[in-house]
Amino acid sequence: MSAAGILQIAALLILLAVTVGPLGRYMAKVYSATGSDPAPGERVFGPIERVIYRFSRVDPDSEQRWNIYAIALLAFSVVSFLVVYVLQRVQGSLPFNPTGRTAVTPWGAFNVSVSFLTNTNWQWYSGEATMSHLTQMLGLAVQNFVSAAAGMAVVAALIRGLTRAGGRTIGNFWRDLVRTITRILLPLSFVAAVFFVSQGVIQNFHGSTSVKPIDQSAQVAEQKIPGGPFAGQEAIKQLGSNGGGPLNTNSAHPFENPNPWTKFMGVYLIVLIPLALTVTYGQMVGSKKQGRMLAGVMLAFWLVFSMGTIFAEQSGNPRLTSIGVTQAASSTQVGGNMEGKEVRLGAASCGLWAGATTGTSNGSVNCMHDSFTPLGGFFPTLHMMLGEVSPGGVGVGLMGMLINALLAVFIAGLMVGRTPEYLGKKIQAAEMKLVVLYIVAMPIALMGFAAASVLLKSAIGNVQTQDAHGLTEVLYNYASAANNNGSAFGYVNTGTQWYTITMGIAMLVGRFFLIIPCLAIGGSLVRKQKVPTSSGTFPTDTPLFAGLVFGVITIVAGLTFFPALALGPIMELLTK
Repeated sequence: MSAAGILQIAALLILLAVTVGPLGRYMAKVYSATGSDPAPGERVFGPIERVIYRFSRVDPDSEQRWNIYAIALLAFSVVSFLVVYVLQRVQGSLPFNPTGRTAVTPWGAFNVSVSFLTNTNWQWYSGEATMSHLTQMLGLAVQNFVSAAAGMAVVAALIRGLTRAGGRTIGNFWRDLVRTITRILLPLSFVAAVFFVSQGVIQNFHGSTSVKPIDQSAQVAEQKIPGGPFAGQEAIKQLGSNGGGPLNTNSAHPFENPNPWTKFMGVYLIVLIPLALTVTYGQMVGSKKQGRMLAGVMLAFWLVFSMGTIFAEQSGNPRLTSIGVTQAASSTQVGGNMEGKEVRLGAASCGLWAGATTGTSNGSVNCMHDSFTPLGGFFPTLHMMLGEVSPGGVGVGLMGMLINALLAVFIAGLMVGRTPEYLGKKIQAAEMKLVVLYIVAMPIALMGFAAASVLLKSAIGNVQTQDAHGLTEVLYNYASAANNNGSAFGYVNTGTQWYTITMGIAMLVGRFFLIIPCLAIGGSLVRKQKVPTSSGTFPTDTPLFAGLVFGVITIVAGLTFFPALALGPIMELLTK
């Protein structure tokens, strides 16, 4: 790896170490606030929130049981879906459409609505060629905020279920949603958007601008330069683990990611809140060690997969290297496998971004993942298959880690012959049934639709090559959908009816078939009394338990997905 690549990773880790703690403690105060102990910024944000509550006819002080909390989330999601769907279908007749974009097709609009509702932000289309400015702002950008806030609200509810004893309620969905947006996401997004604008990311309401190329001998008489509110959407798409983007090439486009500073800030924003939520967790449960343990597991996975991708791509293509076409293990930025990558970004930056975007539910990319080497493509694919845990999306990443921690402590309890306990709560059959539902939902959606896609002639015809690489493309795309990630491997015609429908269903399964069991677990645990810690209690804030959680996640993913990976990227690696 080049010195610049090492310096970039070191600077990122230092900045995270400095900022994650204060942000995590601030969020803990936001979610723990009561009438007698208001959340930070009450004088500024309180009046705004009270207007929203009055307009929505919501009583923020009314606590909800887990099932009511879930119903509120589902009702809000249905309305969000309908708003985004209708906007796409009638955008040709609405204002703020300087490029004259027409209505999106019914199934295409369904896929996009589900995608942004579930925080997946998968895009089968080119943003600048499909969506009007109004749809981008009022539909997609708004969903970037509310879908991220919904995930953060759910993990706050789960933490309350773990910390409260002998109760019935786990919070109020509407209060959690509003506070997350007004006190966390909006202020941070505003600062990030100002930074992006200062670095040259476009922020306007213009249509396309026609310009003549500098080389007058070029065959192209003029070029169309797209305009639009890019910087504002760029900020929340990274901060909220949304991904997607208003331009086709996403964060590889110079209008979204123009220089090394925006590249660095993009990766930082992607992982900031997921890591900060581990500090929030530690604060809310009254044990900083618990939060550090989970953060350590997240960082371990993230660094392993990021470094694996970086080295795989910097090693280059051995066949090309043997004939002197490319450099292997070069110390320069442009060394290694440069196919599908921006020269200004390089292989190391691409690998780091790929590790961050597939370890969260972000989905933005700064290079073409389909152009990765077989080993380079293996790491991001498996990274998503772990589930959203390293560090995962905003809210849902910590949620997934806590579910795996419950599974790990249950296994540990069986090993030592004691009733498993986590934070003083007994983990029994009712909770484990819900944990199993959580764990199997994503693989069923991923493997079921991937298998159908390679068996049906009408579906397999949309894949670039019908070999090991083609199977990797299919696996990657459904892993992206079922894990609400949103990144694309490429070269699959996902705009067809088969993919827009099946990937939309996979997104819904990967969101709500995980969130609802999680809320049910919170509702089950909140009713239980805490048992005193004894000499026989298995400690859950030690490196030993962190290793157990790491092993459980690895073994579950390996047993579930190894056969498919063996036929895809592993076979491609061994035969190329």
